[in-house]
Amino acid sequence: MDVSEVVSEFAAVALSIDHDGNGPRLRIEDLKTGHVGYLDALELETLAWLPEGALHPMLDPSHHRWRKPAPGGGIH
Repeated sequence: MDVSEVVSEFAAVALSIDHDGNGPRLRIEDLKTGHVGYLDALELETLAWLPEGALHPMLDPSHHRWRKPAPGGGIH
């Protein structure tokens, strides 16, 4: 069940609630790549309590998204 789409000039995601795990969780699908991630209630609550700017180091797409996998599955 889609809840909504959130789109900006930098990203586009589809949000829905997934009930297939141990409990409900937010399903986030990157509309450009189809990559899917999940956040449970504890992870979402943590995001709500983070101080402003705490996510900035992770918002650089080159940090994870465009790096080549290292031999054995790590990221270089």
